[in-house]
Amino acid sequence: MSDIKNALDLVRSRRSVRTFDGRALSSAELDDILGFANSVETPYDLPFTWRILNAKENGLSSPVITGTDTYIAGKMVRVPCAEEAFGYAFERIVLYIQSKGIGTTWIGGTMDRAAFERAMKLGEDEVMPIVSPLGYPAARMSLRESMMRKGVKADVRLKFEELFFRDSFDTPLQEADASDLKDTLEMVQWAPSAVNKQPWRLVICGDTVHFYEKQSKGFVDGKGWDMQKIDMGIALCHFACGMEAQQRRVEFSLKDPGIPAPAGTVYIASYRIL
Repeated sequence: MSDIKNALDLVRSRRSVRTFDGRALSSAELDDILGFANSVETPYDLPFTWRILNAKENGLSSPVITGTDTYIAGKMVRVPCAEEAFGYAFERIVLYIQSKGIGTTWIGGTMDRAAFERAMKLGEDEVMPIVSPLGYPAARMSLRESMMRKGVKADVRLKFEELFFRDSFDTPLQEADASDLKDTLEMVQWAPSAVNKQPWRLVICGDTVHFYEKQSKGFVDGKGWDMQKIDMGIALCHFACGMEAQQRRVEFSLKDPGIPAPAGTVYIASYRIL
């Protein structure tokens, strides 16, 4: 992302694609995507395994995807902060793919998970949180896709003052007062999330931005895996990309600042702008 305008345009123009036009990606395109995926680093410094999967060869299926047999999937060991790390890494990959004019969508539930996990050769201590189809978007969305987007209000985002705060949760940040962080915060505002819940809440204290998760019911499994923390990783990625586009450096931290937070809102991570 060469500058903030290009980064913002990329984020705002991207949409989830579930209806593809049937054209297969070339081997060179797939090699390029996999090569980029393998180069992605996150502030959590955790390892991933990425694979390009063919649906016909591996018996894969998703009831919401038409027009492509190609997917990208990733797996990692289930450790603390794995969700945030995976969300960060996968969104970096998704944005790169988007920059190439290729469509994607995050799929966590609407798929034959057992088949995908077999194809990924998932180990007992590993998790495969998300997969995405790869292909060129069809000229028109299917009726099912249109209804899915309408159901989650996919083109709507919460207001600045609902997502961002100054010094404490008692002081909502107005867009007009966001100063030189406005564009980067807009990138966070437009980040994708599971059923568009937008769980991120940011508190800006001087040169440091603290990320919190506003938890919703139904996103944590029996082993404590929190799917909304994947969304938090996406938000962290968008903020980092915004800073990168402005050629500004950030320092990552997991030190809880102790800011009083509303019930059901938990600290995730911080960036100090250098």
